[in-house]
Amino acid sequence: MRSHLLNDTTTERYRASVTEGVERVAARIATTSRPFTGVTADTLSPRVEAVDLDTPLHDTVAALDELDELYLRHAVYFHHPRYLAHLNCPIVIPAVLGEAVLSAVNSSLDTWDQSAGGTLIERRLIDWTTERVGLGPAADGVFTSGGTQSNLQALLLAREEAKTDAGSGGSRLRVLASEAGHFSVQKAVRTLGLGPDAVVVIPTDRNRRMQTVALARELDRLDEQGLVPMAVVATAGTTDFGSIDPLPGIADLCEQHGTWLHVDAAYGGGLLASRTRRHLLDGIERADSVTVDYHKSFFQPVSSSALLVRDAATLRHATYHAEYLNPRRAAQERVPNQVDKSLQTTRRFDALKLWMTLRVMGADAVGDLFDEVCALAAKGFDLIAADPRFAVVVQPQLSTLVFRYIPEAICDPTAIDRANLYARKALFASGDAVVAGTKVGERQFLKFTLLNPETSAADIAAVLDLIAGHAEQYLGENLDRAC
Repeated sequence: MRSHLLNDTTTERYRASVTEGVERVAARIATTSRPFTGVTADTLSPRVEAVDLDTPLHDTVAALDELDELYLRHAVYFHHPRYLAHLNCPIVIPAVLGEAVLSAVNSSLDTWDQSAGGTLIERRLIDWTTERVGLGPAADGVFTSGGTQSNLQALLLAREEAKTDAGSGGSRLRVLASEAGHFSVQKAVRTLGLGPDAVVVIPTDRNRRMQTVALARELDRLDEQGLVPMAVVATAGTTDFGSIDPLPGIADLCEQHGTWLHVDAAYGGGLLASRTRRHLLDGIERADSVTVDYHKSFFQPVSSSALLVRDAATLRHATYHAEYLNPRRAAQERVPNQVDKSLQTTRRFDALKLWMTLRVMGADAVGDLFDEVCALAAKGFDLIAADPRFAVVVQPQLSTLVFRYIPEAICDPTAIDRANLYARKALFASGDAVVAGTKVGERQFLKFTLLNPETSAADIAAVLDLIAGHAEQYLGENLDRAC
């Protein structure tokens, strides 16, 4: 029905519908006492599957009532101070306003004739970010859907540059990455058609940072074997530990070997706006490409990410000229078509969210928020380190804490593994808090990812007590032997 199209005759209906939806969300956020209800997939799935999508409700209020029961009531709310699990941040209000605007106008950022001012805003934000990184006057970049896509495109550019420089085939190309790096590196290498041995894993030190000595050794080995190190992927904020690789030393080695340096700063990119911790990214300015996820440490709604490159010319490896969309003559006429830089064609105006944030709040305010959660992580580390019930792995550089419940009277490490797994699952089922889990070596650990400035040390202490209580209950019911 045409009455549902957003146009000049339906603006009042649009305003009323959006207002009703915003009020529903606001009411849920205002009354949410836990980050999650604890609903199970087995309970919720039949309700969703029972919806007859071929029979519309013909009423916005009725549709929102249904949505409230199926989604809003049971959503996992990242704004809650006891959501401590993954790299999901609470979002700032100016960015939500930007989201509402960009969705309604619905610009597509692939070509100038579909976006106009949106193209220029995105380009200005790319320039702003490359200036913060320090990539130099020839730098450029493009917004992406997230760190996985940014890393994929970075390695595509690195591969093409390596093939051009060395005249090498794909079978000789290698990517060197930390054992604590993001799994998207392996996915990207597979997507690019490189072999199963193409990723060379570099060990980390006790702080989960890439060992430059080991990297140097592997680079020398590849040279001796006639293999081509097409890229080194350094990480500025590993997903599990928040560790930042020694960027200056890695950059030195990449320069010596003529190797592309990609820095995955999807998590740690928020330091670009920090007034007190920017030095932790020293060396990033020497990268050939950088990933930044604004929807992590810049407090933006998903999705909002970017790939940045030192040399704009390298983006040509992602360019394809289609006569109907971005013909070569458009480039010759200097028409600013962003599709020339992107792996995507149709693409949302996600840059508007960051633009609104910077124009309303300013970069310092965003950086201060990230500084707060980094400072909170330091307090959390001290709490866990002083608690005899737990062992914590690494003192954080950013805002992640990896730890493990360790009952004094139990020696069996597999039983302790099961207790930690149970505690995480039971906590999620209760809805009282949400934490993540990971492995360190072969052992099960828990993880706090702190991205909410409203979370307090008291919240951390309370969640630790909840974890210990669930773990103790499991061990009491399932283990009858001690050391």
